[in-house]
This record gives sequence, structure tokens and C-alpha cells, in this order.
Amino acid sequence: MAKYESQLDTCFSALGDSTRRAILQRLARGSATVSELAAPHDMALPSFMAHLKKLEQAGLIVTTKQGRTRQCALAEDAFLPALSWLDQQRDLWKARLDQFDNYVLNLTKDRNT
Repeated sequence: MAKYESQLDTCFSALGDSTRRAILQRLARGSATVSELAAPHDMALPSFMAHLKKLEQAGLIVTTKQGRTRQCALAEDAFLPALSWLDQQRDLWKARLDQFDNYVLNLTKDRNT
């Protein structure tokens, strides 16, 4: 997982902002133009474009230009490294909690005998 560490940092940093998460939620329904994505957000276009740039640098979205219109879409398998890392963390903590549960059960059993 070390080779993904920098990518994970960038991904989680991008996900750390509510505006960027809202953009990703909208793109989950399908691609959209920058104007369509920016419409629900009360901010200047340069500020909004900075959010898109951060998402693109994180590899979460891809943008294409068609004439004067910039189209955005979710990147294929964008969340795969993050999901893999989260799965590993879940497995690790599940094992630790199972061990702790066994420890407590054995401790309780020893006290009762």
C-alpha cells in the first residue's frame, strides 16, 4: 500500500471538503458541464474551478473540453485505492476488536470460576 500513500493523501484531502463531495455526488448521476456543477454553489467561478482542479489532481474526476464547454465526469475506478485502504483498515480493526472481545470474555470467565 506504500505506493498508493501519496495518492491516498491527495484523495482524502480532496474528499475533505463538502463542496467537492457535493460535486462527486452530482457526478455519480452522470457527467455534467462546469456550469451545471457550479450552479448550486454560491461562489465565484474561479473558486469553483479550484475545487474541480483539486478533484482532477486527486484522480477522482476527468474533464474534457468540447468547444467552449468543459465536461466533467467521475474517473473510472477513482475510489479503488481509497476503498482498498478502507477495507484493510476495517479488517484490521475487526480482528483487533474480536481479540479484545475474546480477552474480555476470558477475563470474565476466569473471574466467575
